[in-house]
Amino acid sequence: MKHLVLFLLTMPCCLTVSAQNKPERHPQTFRMPPSLPGNDSYTVKQYYFVMLTKGSKRDQLTDTNAINKLQEGHIVDISRLFKAGKLLLAGPFGDDGNWQGLFVFDCDTKEEVEQLLSTDPMIKAGRLGYKIHPWWTGMNSVFKYAQS
Repeated sequence: MKHLVLFLLTMPCCLTVSAQNKPERHPQTFRMPPSLPGNDSYTVKQYYFVMLTKGSKRDQLTDTNAINKLQEGHIVDISRLFKAGKLLLAGPFGDDGNWQGLFVFDCDTKEEVEQLLSTDPMIKAGRLGYKIHPWWTGMNSVFKYAQS
């Protein structure tokens, strides 16, 4: 377990070096360290992590009906992006900090992510802002929901 944690902590350094100045997002295969069980190849892929923040015009719109309509459009847009296979993960945070939620996109470029974000009614209205970060993880990684 200690070796796995060490590998996961050092992997981003390796990925940063190999991913610099490459506009393409082709999957890359990395060899697991010999001390780890399985010693299989690990294929990673670049995705885009989007941190949704409080928008610059958040406090200017206070009408509850208007906010609810924007939220409804936000959910419709999220659903559309999931169905298109562009949005892999989305969800809000449970506190009232500046971070409002997150998205993980499977897109070819940051510009494509920006274009898709521009269709979100909450972002268009300035209720939400965002920060985009290239993010590498295991190819086809998913969260699995386990019922208790």
